[in-house]
Amino acid sequence: MKKHTFIRSSVRQAVAVTAFVACAGLAGTAAVAQSVSNDDPELAFNGHCRECHAFDKDDNRIGPTLYGVVGRKAGTVPGFAYSDSVKDSGITWDEKTLDQWIKNPNAVIPGNNMGVIFSGLPDAQERAKIIAFLKSDTKKPGSQ
Repeated sequence: MKKHTFIRSSVRQAVAVTAFVACAGLAGTAAVAQSVSNDDPELAFNGHCRECHAFDKDDNRIGPTLYGVVGRKAGTVPGFAYSDSVKDSGITWDEKTLDQWIKNPNAVIPGNNMGVIFSGLPDAQERAKIIAFLKSDTKKPGSQ
């Protein structure tokens, strides 16, 4: 019987440790979710766009720099290899078009390169924060 007691005790400990790890993981996830859902537009940009885009002038990465994107014609950043569909789109990026693009790039310009790796951001509040950031911070003197 002592052997069974030891096994039951070990199982209880394993379950307790697993539950603790799971809860700790969820707490960490909640903390990350809370920080992303914050009202800071730069955090929204960093959380959703920064992996592929910079907002400094002439800093092309996987995607083109987003410096001065609001009011710019699509496919015109020097030194970036756009898809023909973006270059030929005739779009000028304004708040409405950027919102649609961030929501679903393939719906705005079929055949674009971004839509291959980014299917879109459904959260309208996050998109609004990103657009607010792009409108305000990309033209700061330090962003050149």
